[in-house]
Amino acid sequence: MTTVASFDVNHTVFLDPDGKAQGPLPAFAEEGDHLISLYRAMVLTRTFDAKAVALQRTGRLGTFASSLGQEAVAVGIGDAMQPEDVLLPSFREQGAQFLRGVTMLQLLLYWGGDERGSDYAGPREDFPICVPVGTHAPHAVGVALALKLRGEARAAVCVLGDGATSKGDVYEAMNLAGVWQLPVVFVVNNNQWAISVPRARQSAATTLAQKAIACGFPGEQVDGNDVVAVDDAVRRALTRARSGDGPTLIEALCYRLSDHTTADDASRYRPDEEVSRHWKEEPVARLRSYMIEQALWAKDDEESLITDCAARVDTAANDYLATEPQAPETMFDYLYAEAPEDLARQRVEFLAAVGRTPSDDG
Repeated sequence: MTTVASFDVNHTVFLDPDGKAQGPLPAFAEEGDHLISLYRAMVLTRTFDAKAVALQRTGRLGTFASSLGQEAVAVGIGDAMQPEDVLLPSFREQGAQFLRGVTMLQLLLYWGGDERGSDYAGPREDFPICVPVGTHAPHAVGVALALKLRGEARAAVCVLGDGATSKGDVYEAMNLAGVWQLPVVFVVNNNQWAISVPRARQSAATTLAQKAIACGFPGEQVDGNDVVAVDDAVRRALTRARSGDGPTLIEALCYRLSDHTTADDASRYRPDEEVSRHWKEEPVARLRSYMIEQALWAKDDEESLITDCAARVDTAANDYLATEPQAPETMFDYLYAEAPEDLARQRVEFLAAVGRTPSDDG
């Protein structure tokens, strides 16, 4: 018997749960101002999430997916990307979206059921939030193929949950990305739970990163509670993609400290002591501990940041609540460039039912 192939999956961590450096940090993380910007972005994301959950609980927002405990994944991704890259998020990447120019008002509009929330002010080519699990992976491959055919030094970043890696469309997308050596980075936010299904019951694979190997490209694992590790891995993968060296899969290990969404009650399927244990690993306190040790952060800085984030989020929430809702007939208007005959007919029938005609549209 002869071994014809063997593979390794590397795991990277720079800051341990206590915020202690595990060896030299990458160059970008040696800059104190850069670390502070990452920390600010994570705190803003967490503050926004808390407000969004409060709005939902009081009937002023639709179902919302919090990123509590997972802020380092999205912020690391957003910081590593260049403006010309294309982000294809799932539904927990608000930290990346904020860094790329999506506003808090726009995300609140989206979760409030307003189509205008996906009309991004900043990243015009970034894709909208994808709630169906993994269906945006083939879209990411399509984007990456277009970038390659155009000869553009850009890359697509597709963010998935751990459960999505068990879906056929995700594997098919990864397979084509490997065959065609496309400029795409798949980031798996492995928060240990696909709604109520634990990681151990989703896949027998030792890691999710190794799923890239079957598709012919590298897979690696990082501590997803370490924003430096996430940022570094995505930077390296994007450089590789833009240079024509093909795709990468990054598995970011973290933990979902919240319910899956505000429509979920996680206490039905996981014990409180498990959640409490993982609070000791969360990313915001980890980076704060390191910055305090390096004399980059102090109590006054923290108080000022909390006040600033609360004010910014409150302003966005007030603007959202003050936004006049769209006319109900707009539910027909944004799916097709030219509405099919049956949909156009339904629109006319709807207007007639509310005592209006198409000429009333203005």
